[in-house]
Amino acid sequence: MTLTLKTGAILAAILLLSACSATQDRLDADSTAGPADAIAAGPLGDPADPTSVAYFNETIGDRVLFEVDQHTLTASGETVLAAQADWLSGNPEYSAIIEGHADEQGTREYNLALGARRASSVQNFLIARGVAPTRLRTVSYGKERPLAVCSDESCYRQNRRAVTVLDAGALGS
Repeated sequence: MTLTLKTGAILAAILLLSACSATQDRLDADSTAGPADAIAAGPLGDPADPTSVAYFNETIGDRVLFEVDQHTLTASGETVLAAQADWLSGNPEYSAIIEGHADEQGTREYNLALGARRASSVQNFLIARGVAPTRLRTVSYGKERPLAVCSDESCYRQNRRAVTVLDAGALGS
């Protein structure tokens, strides 16, 4: 009986290994599948397509960060926004909603107002760079939608931001 169980276990292991090998052989034989095909384009498009939302978010950059209690743009923020303006100029089928955010310090009302000023700073920069005002809208979330949650500067820093969210189609006036 013990010999039969051992033999059965060995045969099961051999069958399992041969099934895995056959699956790998089929994958290796499909020469059209490459690394880019392994990651299918998601709902935001293909990150390799320079006209996709995924490309904008990952390559251009969809957010800028702010200093404590500030709504003025940093030099690095202006660099990101200049690239956003260029991308938006080259892709007129997209409009954008600019979300203003704040860290958890301060009152809800203060942070909503600060988020609005941050979103407006981004909007004004993009308009000054040639993006039509009718393609841009702002919204403030204040401290209501934190990216990172903790009572530490490392989290606060990530939450002091403005995010440019793309939308296909014009926004109307």
